[in-house]
Amino acid sequence: MELTINDTPCVFSPGQTILEVATDHGIFIPTLCHLPGCTPTGACRICVVEVWGARTLVASCAAPASEGMIVHTDSERVLRARKTVLRLMLDSGNHDCLLCPAAGDCTLQSLAYRYGVGTGTFERTKPRYRPETGNPFIVRDFSKCILCGRCVQACNEVQVNEAIDFGYRGAATKIVAGCDTSLAESACVFCGECLQVCPTGALSMVDARQKPRLCETRPVRTTCPYCGVGCQMDVYVQGGRIQHVRGAEDGHNEGSLCVKGRFALDFTAHPDRLTTPLIRRDGELVPAGWDEALDMVASRLLAVREEHGPQALGFLASARCTNEENYLFQKLARCLGTNNVDHCARLCHASSLVALVEAFGSASATNPMADVGNAEVILVTGSNTTETHPVFASRIKRAARSGATLVVVDPRAIGLTRHAHLWLRPRPGTDIAWINGLMHVILREGLENRAFIDSRTEGFEELREALGPYTPEYVQSVTGIPAADLTRAARLYARAGAATILYCMGITQHTCGTDTVLALANLALLCGQVGRPGAGINPLRGQNNVQGSCDMGGLPGVLPGYGRVDDDAVLGRMESLWKTSLSKNPGLTATEMFATPQVRAMYVMGENPAVSDADVSHVQARLAGLDFLVVQDIFLTETARLADVVLPAASALEKDGTFTNTDRRVQRVRSAVPCPGQALPDWRILNLLGPRLGVSMGYDHPREIMREIVLAAPIYGGIDYRRIKGEGLIWPCPDAAHPGTPILHRETFPRGRGRFVATHPQAPAEMPDADYPFLLSTGRVLEHYHTGTMTRKNEGLNRLVPECQAEIHPEDAKRLQIVSGQQVRVASRRGEITVTALLTDRVAPGMVFIPFHFAEAAANVLTNSAHDAAARIPEFKVCAVRIEPE
Repeated sequence: MELTINDTPCVFSPGQTILEVATDHGIFIPTLCHLPGCTPTGACRICVVEVWGARTLVASCAAPASEGMIVHTDSERVLRARKTVLRLMLDSGNHDCLLCPAAGDCTLQSLAYRYGVGTGTFERTKPRYRPETGNPFIVRDFSKCILCGRCVQACNEVQVNEAIDFGYRGAATKIVAGCDTSLAESACVFCGECLQVCPTGALSMVDARQKPRLCETRPVRTTCPYCGVGCQMDVYVQGGRIQHVRGAEDGHNEGSLCVKGRFALDFTAHPDRLTTPLIRRDGELVPAGWDEALDMVASRLLAVREEHGPQALGFLASARCTNEENYLFQKLARCLGTNNVDHCARLCHASSLVALVEAFGSASATNPMADVGNAEVILVTGSNTTETHPVFASRIKRAARSGATLVVVDPRAIGLTRHAHLWLRPRPGTDIAWINGLMHVILREGLENRAFIDSRTEGFEELREALGPYTPEYVQSVTGIPAADLTRAARLYARAGAATILYCMGITQHTCGTDTVLALANLALLCGQVGRPGAGINPLRGQNNVQGSCDMGGLPGVLPGYGRVDDDAVLGRMESLWKTSLSKNPGLTATEMFATPQVRAMYVMGENPAVSDADVSHVQARLAGLDFLVVQDIFLTETARLADVVLPAASALEKDGTFTNTDRRVQRVRSAVPCPGQALPDWRILNLLGPRLGVSMGYDHPREIMREIVLAAPIYGGIDYRRIKGEGLIWPCPDAAHPGTPILHRETFPRGRGRFVATHPQAPAEMPDADYPFLLSTGRVLEHYHTGTMTRKNEGLNRLVPECQAEIHPEDAKRLQIVSGQQVRVASRRGEITVTALLTDRVAPGMVFIPFHFAEAAANVLTNSAHDAAARIPEFKVCAVRIEPE
């Protein structure tokens, strides 16, 4: 189809607006209220154009293009209208550019300059509302608000947080939070989406007056260092410090960030940063030079190896370090003769790795996050997505608003349950029963995909036989899920043209985690929901580089690219690449390293097991009792305080490299600010240490390490810094001509056929009893991350969530005579902590939830180190506790 704009023929597609057609052809039309991807409102009237035959000017953002239409975007009539609108806006508030923090980044200012419009045409109206400053992040200056509605659309249509809207009428109209309360008292989660889209200075950062304006800074594109979504961001720098952060609108996150990514990068400049190596003398950690510290690390590690053998060495890699750094770290360990290398994936997704390899032959997410928009049914289980992966959660909420059916299965009322069409609330630890129940219904009603089963799977008859007992009535007796709801969920999933399964640690962190993931894989295979857009089974990675750390061989049984350490062909290739002999004996997992006295020395890079591991009292005792402990980190963490040598490392904002997100998308990380003091990027530290240990390094830049990675890991064979400088590439990407593989298993599985593996419910290792009558589950809150090493250095986040709170059901609290805000003791068989009670029906009666971010009230003092037999993942989600008023 074709229309004419300013005498230029323009081809367009049906459904496009005039504005979209003009933009596609490089024709400028100004906008203020328009927000791409949202419902057009035509509110600001700046985008008006003249259409031949129309009686009035047309709002181009809302007017559909039509065949043969003749449009003029800059006629005298159009310009006159735009100037009038601009004059009205400028005189309707306090638009003093000299004092406005948005100057240089203000669309209203730019349009006023472009069209030569100033103030004073109309009588200036007195501001009706005072600025709002009562929260740690955002100032709302209503005198600068032009009521364009972009912030409302960003909140309601993009993030789907539904915290703000238009309030009142006529001249009294304003943007209100909740029932015209403050942002801090509303449902606002401070994602800052509104701040980024505001076209004036109506929204600004709280400390904007203490910072340079955006136009005075230098942008650096990099990847967020928090969760596994891997949001692309532009970090704006001046004077060696981060001044502003904006989501990259051309990134896969489409400009969105969460409160941590947007407002919590100031940890880089925190005064507690490690700036010099520390060594322990006379029981105290004291400053030392790099040569002295590295010489001590090398001599002590070599001494332990000499006396006790290479199996006495243990290495913990990091999901917060780059691919290049994890690659060097595991290379160092293996060249020293041990495969005792592991990282925090052991605590979150080891069961995914084991189960998905058994079922499919590959252990990663099958579909990219953006593909959730193609799903007809979205099944979310064991994932508090709105708090752990908030930007991705917004995609899910948008999909649910646009017609997809959202089914949430979780014992706790999470943010997504408010948007769910169906919420199943099982008793904790009963996941295999309800998954088997879904499959029983599907088979009973003949809803399975027989063509897929016959052509692409094996083991079906064994599965069918095993599912016989799992009637909806039986599942209800085990899980508490009503039989009718279970049946409805089964029909929704099986009848969907495309259905996706999204899960996280609520599924994996159990003694039966591997079997539970296998059950989910069975469900996907049964309905043929694998290998297609909108389908798949997708574990959501908790930290920024969990996926990449695994890809790089940060696991005891596999080398880079997931080749097994006992595979002679893989081992031979690595020995040839590294020019050394390697052990073919699988190493110890992290849980085994802490369980056995065999490990006498440990090297911990960017991990904090003294807070993050189950039964941390035992872990801390093991760390303190080692012959030698070296910790490499950005702060003096609880683990680092136990070390013999502490090496100061660079944060993700101070180095180059790559992260791999949940999509399997390999993305660039770029240095934005300098390292503090003598701190060095982890790869440089390893580069300096390697020769002291007899391991060849000699890299001058992370790109050189990536060139070696592509040789070591065939799935990364086509990854090159030049190819990923923009959006990144999704592995497997075997060669330089390959475009990447967003969707796995389209035609076949790595193991040939997908394998059904029947699994049955297993009771958790520890259940409530008379002495410990409550069931504890642990997890995250939106405002903090992992052990709080980075987020608890942020004043704003600490204002929002200053302390550890235990969620207790009001019925239980009444029986125990506990009131909200009261200090309570929570005890398990392993220890006790004191926390603040938060009464809420988010948890069911008999259950308590405690986040694990707070070292002074470490939830993992309580958790059970009992673990999955196959994956060695501890059971963080279920243990027995008692609660007593303080």
